[in-house]
Amino acid sequence: MGFNSFRFILLFLPALLAGWYILNRFEKYTVADLFLAGMSLYYYYTFGAFFPVILLVSMAVNYGLGMLVERSSDKGKRAIKIIGVIFNLALLFYFKYLGFFVDNINQVAGLTLTARQILMPIGISFFTFGQISFIVDRANGDAPVYSITEYLLYMTYFPKLIQGPIAFHKEIIDQFRDRTKRHFDSDTFARGVMSFIIGLGKKVILADTLSSAVNYGFHYTYYMDTLTVIVVMLSYTFQIYLDFSGYCDMANGVSLMLGVRLPTNFNSPYKAATAKELWQRWHMTLSRFFIKYVYIPLGGSRKGKVRTIINVLIVFVLSGLWHGAGWTYICWGLMQGLLVVWDDLGIVGVKGSVTENSGRARKYLLRDKPLIMVPKFVGNAMTFLMFVISLIFFRSQDMTYAIQMFKQFFFFTYPGFLYRTASQLEIAENYLPRQLFSQLGISGGETIVYMATMLVILAVCGFIMTRRNTVEIVENTRFDKKTVAGLAIVFVWSFISLSNVSTFIYFQF
Repeated sequence: MGFNSFRFILLFLPALLAGWYILNRFEKYTVADLFLAGMSLYYYYTFGAFFPVILLVSMAVNYGLGMLVERSSDKGKRAIKIIGVIFNLALLFYFKYLGFFVDNINQVAGLTLTARQILMPIGISFFTFGQISFIVDRANGDAPVYSITEYLLYMTYFPKLIQGPIAFHKEIIDQFRDRTKRHFDSDTFARGVMSFIIGLGKKVILADTLSSAVNYGFHYTYYMDTLTVIVVMLSYTFQIYLDFSGYCDMANGVSLMLGVRLPTNFNSPYKAATAKELWQRWHMTLSRFFIKYVYIPLGGSRKGKVRTIINVLIVFVLSGLWHGAGWTYICWGLMQGLLVVWDDLGIVGVKGSVTENSGRARKYLLRDKPLIMVPKFVGNAMTFLMFVISLIFFRSQDMTYAIQMFKQFFFFTYPGFLYRTASQLEIAENYLPRQLFSQLGISGGETIVYMATMLVILAVCGFIMTRRNTVEIVENTRFDKKTVAGLAIVFVWSFISLSNVSTFIYFQF
């Protein structure tokens, strides 16, 4: 029961909102919290019957360790922190990485070990990081004592449970403690609806449409020509952003309807002029988690240039591994880390970049000022291009397919596979144009329609990436008749398209 389903929109969400506001209207705050936690667990249950059990066991262990902190010495707190981190990582390893680990042991040692097939709980990477942030902060004295109800609500809160953002405990619990946020506010609710509709449109109208061509292209990697690879990679670059940011928009929208604001996860990342800036804009809550709990504890930039480079690469390799158990993800993370290191070296600088004009002089590893300065549009183009290329690793099913895709990309061929890829975009919206060409007897009508469909969709996606992001739109929009009409059209269009619904890309992480 994803956000983009009839069941969620027509049944679950109305029942949830009605129950939440009725209970809070009569000041039954604890009951309201338990109601929301129960509905969140039910929502999680719809993805797998045993998933809530894993989550509750994880919560019980972490909350128990957190309570022990109050009665422990400094040495005991350090021990609790280590035990908590090991427990959470072990749980994540068992469900997500055990098969990958065993396969690699077999290849290296020539063994035939087997690992039983384990269904990975959806969102385990997200809620595990939430647990780690809690237990580390408790042991460090940065998290207060929460009641079991507050902690239950924080961990199970469904808008962030499945696919993030990775919200810290204080960000969520403090809002639930604020009684003023529990009363219905029409303006906040309307902006929540707006955010949800925009996210639904991103996912259903654009991302799901592109997914057909992307899946086809990566399935037939060995048949791809250079031009088709470029189109497929652009399609995937737009798809993954629209899919993930669309989910976050919907999550934030639902949360705003409940009176709670989630942390921003995207800030127009494809506008970035450097790799470092891109990671200040893309999946922002994951980046800040790794900075706070990995990069800074490793020494950050305080222990010399070489150590700084190593720390950056460690963070990005772990980020790649967090996304998936495979060498393709590790290579993707390493490539992103190398691009950030290149940016930090200061060999090439970008005029007017965010990192350059952030209020203080930018510190580079090798020099005070960049050796070469390029215009911002050059930085934008190069950053986007390198991110597109890196996604070959991210999307390919294994390293063999990734290497083949790189070959097709860099060594020009043109056997004419583009039409077959474009023909996967056989959507309801292009039915009338196809029928018109057919009735007029125009030769190659279908080819024209499919090619035009792909070009239009890519152009629309590119245009969207240059506009304000959803957070900016939602915060600054005035609800006039034109806005309401536009939202109604997007919602109806998306709602009609739900029959072609697909799961979110980040569900697998």
